[in-house]
Amino acid sequence: MPNIDAHDLATRFVAMWNEPDPELRRKSIESLWADDAAHILHPPQEIREAAAGLGFASSTLEARGHDAIESRVTKSYEDFVAPGTITFRARTDAAVRLDNVVKLIWEVVTVEGYEVQGGGLDLLILGDDGRIERDYMFPGL
Repeated sequence: MPNIDAHDLATRFVAMWNEPDPELRRKSIESLWADDAAHILHPPQEIREAAAGLGFASSTLEARGHDAIESRVTKSYEDFVAPGTITFRARTDAAVRLDNVVKLIWEVVTVEGYEVQGGGLDLLILGDDGRIERDYMFPGL
């Protein structure tokens, strides 16, 4: 596995979610993620309860492969970043690598004043080439 710096990876990972240019966003996805990678989200409580109410045994949400991950990242960008009031920020001081796992913490901050509005934790499982094979995302910190 290449020598991956956790702080650099956290910065590049969060920058992908803030990227306004669709072509650059796609290039970022392709460089960060393995071809068959999975982004697995532990959704907020209300979504988990709604899924359970519909009879779903699992309430995790998954995007698999570059196209699905690109759709997920683009939708997040359009809903949260594009309006111009918030952005995502990596807590590079909290990024840690242990073998092929990188733990990173990110924050949702206001564009004016950088006041923290929320955040989350991601556990990234890296492949032999250093790209993300699995991303377990836990929003709500």
